[in-house]
Amino acid sequence: MKRLYGRAFVRGSIQDDTLITIGDGAIAGVEQTHDVPRDAERTAALIVPGFIDIHTHGGDGADFMDADERANARILAFHARHGTTAMMATTLSGSVADLQNAVAALARSSDERGAEIAGIHLEGPYINRERAGAQDAASIRPADIHEIESLLQRAPHLRWMITFAPEVEGARALVERFRDRVVFSIGHTSADYAEAVAALEWGATHFTHLFNAMTGMHHREPGVVGAALVSRQATAELIADGTHVHPAVLNIAATTIPHRIALITDAIRACGLADGTYKLYGQDVEVRDGDARLKNGGALAGSTLTMHEAVRNMIELAGLPIERVIPMATETPARIAGVRDRKGTIDRGYDADLVLLDKKLEIERVIVRGKDVE
Repeated sequence: MKRLYGRAFVRGSIQDDTLITIGDGAIAGVEQTHDVPRDAERTAALIVPGFIDIHTHGGDGADFMDADERANARILAFHARHGTTAMMATTLSGSVADLQNAVAALARSSDERGAEIAGIHLEGPYINRERAGAQDAASIRPADIHEIESLLQRAPHLRWMITFAPEVEGARALVERFRDRVVFSIGHTSADYAEAVAALEWGATHFTHLFNAMTGMHHREPGVVGAALVSRQATAELIADGTHVHPAVLNIAATTIPHRIALITDAIRACGLADGTYKLYGQDVEVRDGDARLKNGGALAGSTLTMHEAVRNMIELAGLPIERVIPMATETPARIAGVRDRKGTIDRGYDADLVLLDKKLEIERVIVRGKDVE
């Protein structure tokens, strides 16, 4: 048994004098007490649930599209060191063969030394070329039920998410066919408000990196952004790096739909590395001062953000209290990733995934399933 004693984010608030008992990779008990066992480790850090990233492509020089188990392990270990204890590994629009290989590698990958792979997020290829951003335009194609059926069979034990544009050929049939097995996310789209609302009625429940690569909100045409903000149930992602979305808009979105925002990184292989030129599914990406853009055209190409930085930016740049930010990196993404019964919360029976933050919001320690991350 391992015991931690200090301040902790428990049941929606920061509680002092919290004793957390860990055993066999899970939380065996959580209580407020002044009767501290002698073997308990006292900490001045704030103990929060491990972060969950539902949209990340890579880091530390590796990308999930590499379709390599060693590369995947490198990504999982890197992001774990930065507070991510579970994730939905994210692919890009690619050829049929490349997507099959990437998914097969993810299905075989071990997460013993890093973040858990809770699911797979296909970002494309059924998106709008006009809103492709840094995606490979040549790989974008109409929705294909048979292709998705084949991919699902390669990793049936994992949660699945698919980013799609409602206006592409075959989109409605795809959503209606797999909506009970897949989280469908609206993104990389030129849809108007009515088309986005229709996609929600088909069964879509999520929006990919809100504000980016979609129609914005105008007072006479609310666009995809408007559909996301007025929906009562659909969740939405935010890239909180201060570049993809202005800090004031981060605040507006988080204030408008606080319980439906999931912070994400959209991190690429350059995350954690120095400025320079990197590959993103065959395209050259130049990173300057941490911002990643395609060399050809200058489109934003993912980010070099970590979940720890996203949390800190929502507090320091967007001006939100930490009590409102932590659920956006834990509880809400856990719900989307289908692991809310064991992750995203500090409570008895949940996985012992914990992040310890010091007074400056720097990471002091990360624990994944009861083990310290090295």
